[in-house]
Amino acid sequence: MDLAYVWFFIVGVLFVGYFVLDGFDFGVGMSLPFLGKDDISRRQVINTIGPVWDLNETWVIVAGACLFAAFPEWYATLFSGFYLALLLILLALIARGVSFEYRHQRDSLRWKKAFDTMIVVGSAVPAFLWGVAVANIVQGVPLDAAHEFTGSFLTLLNPYGLLGGLTTLLLFFTHGVYFVALKTDGQVHADARRLATRSGILTVVVAGTFLAWTVLSAASAPLFGLVVVCATVAALLLVASVVANLRDREGWAFAYGAGTVMLAVLTLWLALFPNVMPSTTDPAHSLTIENASSTDYTLTIMTWAAVIFLPLVLAYQAWTYWIFRKRITRSHIEKAAAAAH
Repeated sequence: MDLAYVWFFIVGVLFVGYFVLDGFDFGVGMSLPFLGKDDISRRQVINTIGPVWDLNETWVIVAGACLFAAFPEWYATLFSGFYLALLLILLALIARGVSFEYRHQRDSLRWKKAFDTMIVVGSAVPAFLWGVAVANIVQGVPLDAAHEFTGSFLTLLNPYGLLGGLTTLLLFFTHGVYFVALKTDGQVHADARRLATRSGILTVVVAGTFLAWTVLSAASAPLFGLVVVCATVAALLLVASVVANLRDREGWAFAYGAGTVMLAVLTLWLALFPNVMPSTTDPAHSLTIENASSTDYTLTIMTWAAVIFLPLVLAYQAWTYWIFRKRITRSHIEKAAAAAH
């Protein structure tokens, strides 16, 4: 197989990893107003992702760098055309990262509340806009003969794009609440399970509608059979996650949720193939794997780098999660708070 096609799927795997990992980060951040009844419980929620959120976020940097190197035409069109949406995502990520680091620097409730709000907003904005962006990439956008985006930010806010944004927002929220239930005890754990049940049911409806729309729109796609299979399995895993949560099997609920995100993103990637950015103006203006990729020499060097370094990155991330695998208990937070005073 041509290396350009291999790298199309490698970039897809990197974005799958990002959405699975930073997705539950976003969900944890968005759940703060619902699960943080007092400062101790809010710290308990935030500490579930404290050791890993920045590591999870680096996946988007790697994915973006690989996109730039492997598909420079795609990168140029995407980042120039979707500039405002991506800028808002970047600003939100900065605000969220700053909040994690500065929230605990003062005891003032007003100070902490301000940064808690930034965490919520900084989690919700990317969770929504990533879905809008990816949905528009799959659906297609107006491109001219030079492969330049001719629309505006409002062009992206079409029904399919908005439904995609709402789907990722709810999917990440539920995924994150599963993680909170998995990593906490006491009242936060119980509240997270109840919240995950309510959000999970709503997510099944919205995500199911979005996946069905995607499948119907991809009827002429070369990999249509795989699109149907992935969308179906994603839907089944989402339902299974809700059932597992109801049975107090939070580990399985989180695993099924991760599988849902993984297969939902893969569904979109397969529906996109062999395009990387279809043109709604004229199909001849579309960016494809063939006309958007780098030279074979560049892709060969990138392939060797990926073979050497990607396993090391995965091993380090797995080790990090193993080290911080224990639950964040309320008693531990209370002892830390007492010691600080």
